[in-house]
Amino acid sequence: MSSRTQGYVFAILALTIFSFQDAISKHLGQLYPPVFVTMIRYWAFGGFTLIMAVRMKRNISNPMRSKLLWMQVARGTLLAVQVVVAISCFSYIGLARSQAIFAGTPLIVAVLSIILLKERVDARRWLAILAGLFGVMLILRPDGGVFEPKLLLALAGCLLFAVYIILTRRVSRDDLPITSFFYTGTVGALVMSLIGPFYWTPMLRADWGWMGLACLTSISSHYFLIRAYDLIEASAIQPLTYIGLVYASLIGTVVFGERLGWNTIVGAVIVVVAGSLSMLHDHVSAVKPSES
Repeated sequence: MSSRTQGYVFAILALTIFSFQDAISKHLGQLYPPVFVTMIRYWAFGGFTLIMAVRMKRNISNPMRSKLLWMQVARGTLLAVQVVVAISCFSYIGLARSQAIFAGTPLIVAVLSIILLKERVDARRWLAILAGLFGVMLILRPDGGVFEPKLLLALAGCLLFAVYIILTRRVSRDDLPITSFFYTGTVGALVMSLIGPFYWTPMLRADWGWMGLACLTSISSHYFLIRAYDLIEASAIQPLTYIGLVYASLIGTVVFGERLGWNTIVGAVIVVVAGSLSMLHDHVSAVKPSES
């Protein structure tokens, strides 16, 4: 098996495990405060990042050395808050519908990259962005003529993750990937440790088993994702993230009995196609300069 093939295998494994992690988080989020669930998950994730940093650099000071420390802290904080929002969405909106809205993240990233990173966008990419936003609006279409305010929570989660990705792109120009990974886990664990104890809730013994599984899936999924990034470029992994939407639809309908309206299905297809075209444009634009 070639290293590139191994990279794709690791990426698919990571995305598959992420989907099971989301399902477990939905189950726990329906029973316990999402902030509490996120805190326990981050304790495991933060510990894992410390171990990885020590193993990879043999010196904990190296991964901690950042040229954009405030931005790394902002990244870690944003992602921790986004995880809380996502778990809340899984509980209040549904796994499949939430992921359908989250699928619009690359499109928001494209818009923010124009504003914050001063990237240039041609007519084809603008068309993909507008088409994707139409798909999101279709997913948000009111059922029975009444708009559901809770859907705004999913849009907020989408925006938070998009800003996180923009900041990640920016710090990648100056910091090593292991540095970004280190601050993602440790800052998130610290932030949730400051907030989470106020939401501490006694947990049933059986649910601690589910929580342990959620922590295990969090660690393993990030490990496989790191291995994937070591073997293939990020632009090759990004289109695969839409696999999560397929998994979420299957798990949501089969396991949790969620029902998807035609607008959600059609809107999700439009968002996926538009997002894929936008990411393909990014990849082609990145390759052309290197070939010249």
